[in-house]
Amino acid sequence: MRKNSVKNTRINSEVRRVLANIIRGGLKDPRIGELTSVVAVEVAPDLKTCKAWISVLGDEKVQAETLAGLNSAEGYIRNQLAKEINLRNTPQITFIMDQSIAYGVSMSKLIDEVNKS
Repeated sequence: MRKNSVKNTRINSEVRRVLANIIRGGLKDPRIGELTSVVAVEVAPDLKTCKAWISVLGDEKVQAETLAGLNSAEGYIRNQLAKEINLRNTPQITFIMDQSIAYGVSMSKLIDEVNKS
């Protein structure tokens, strides 16, 4: 299976949807922030690994605690993912903090400052 095949794209979107539901409703860890969202998911073509980009609204402390909570709950999340999606292999999930939203906000502020001058 190629990386950008239709099948891989469908698997990525389905894993993203299920991960978002698990994080939103299935986790009771107090370290995980309430405003946590799954931005993107990339499942390897062999279905062994998965990278999940996570966005958390809050300061760096909240983001670090959320990432630690997700990493500690990776086994539970993987188990729930296996129950929801019937794949040959359930991928091992690596959570990555996505800074693109914060970067976009800071760039927007810089552009506004330049336009005011």
